[in-house]
Parts: sequence; structure tokens; C-alpha cells
Amino acid sequence: MSKFKLLASASIAAAFATQAFAASDVLPSQDSTFSEWGEESGWTIYVDEGRGSCLIERKDENANVVQMGLTKDHEFGYLGVFTQNAEVKNRKKPIVLSLDGNLYSADAKPKTKNLADGYVGGYFLTNNPGFVDDVMKKYEMIVFPEDSYAFTVSLDGTLKAIEAARKCNMEQIG
Repeated sequence: MSKFKLLASASIAAAFATQAFAASDVLPSQDSTFSEWGEESGWTIYVDEGRGSCLIERKDENANVVQMGLTKDHEFGYLGVFTQNAEVKNRKKPIVLSLDGNLYSADAKPKTKNLADGYVGGYFLTNNPGFVDDVMKKYEMIVFPEDSYAFTVSLDGTLKAIEAARKCNMEQIG
């Protein structure tokens, strides 16, 4: 569970939806309790005991860490991307993600504190089914931060991992 500790204390947020949200509603708190539910296609599935929901996490071959889960109210999904291969300045800025040419943009308010080993990144909040479908069915995502060069993140195995996380979420509901 050491990879997860990298992300558990992060508090970066970006919104694909037009509604505002508080970082505390999106991100697990430092006091959250997590248990490993299983693994699927190279992704580890965790149960966030405080939220009663599941999330998936994986480190790709370029040492990028990706995490996906649900907000506290289960109305939105989030995708977190963390890397050592970008610079992030501490101000609100636009960011663009490309999934096989389909572009998604958001405003990101980066935070570089509390991330292990020089990682920077952010969480992207969405309720867009097209985005979720693209994440599940595409093999890589290109991240275009405003302050840094673009970098590619592998999405290998997301289809089966998200399906397993959905099963895990159903178990948490009862």
C-alpha cells in the first residue's frame, strides 16, 4: 500500500464539470482508512472505508501514478495523475488531456506539498460519460500542463480495472 500513501495526502483538484467542489469532497483525507480489495490487470483496487467506495491505482512504466475513484457523494468520478516528469507552479491554470485525439480540459489548482519523491499532479473531476468511456477504452492519455511539457500516461488495463471497481462499489453499497 506504499504507492497509495503517495496520493492519500494530496489535495489537488480540477473540474471537468461546471460545478465547483471542495478538495476535501474529492480526495481521501490523510485520516482515511484503506484496505486492499484486490487486483485487476495491473491495477490495485482499494476500499476507502470512510466513503464506502472503491478506487483503483497503478504506476505505469514511466513511473506515472494514476488513481481513479468516486467523490464522497458518488456523483462524480475523479482521475488523478501524478508524475515526476513535469513542473507545476502553485496557481490555478488550465490543463488539457487527450485520449486518442478526444480533448478534455479543466482548470487545475496545483499543490506540490505532501507528495512523495518529487511527484506533482492533480485530480480531475468529471461526470462526463464520454470521458469515462475514453479512459476505459484507450491505451494512453497525453497530459498537457500549461507550465510544462506534455507527457504520456499508460491506461493499460483500465477497462477491466474499472469494471472490477464497480463490482467492489456494489459490494460496499450492500
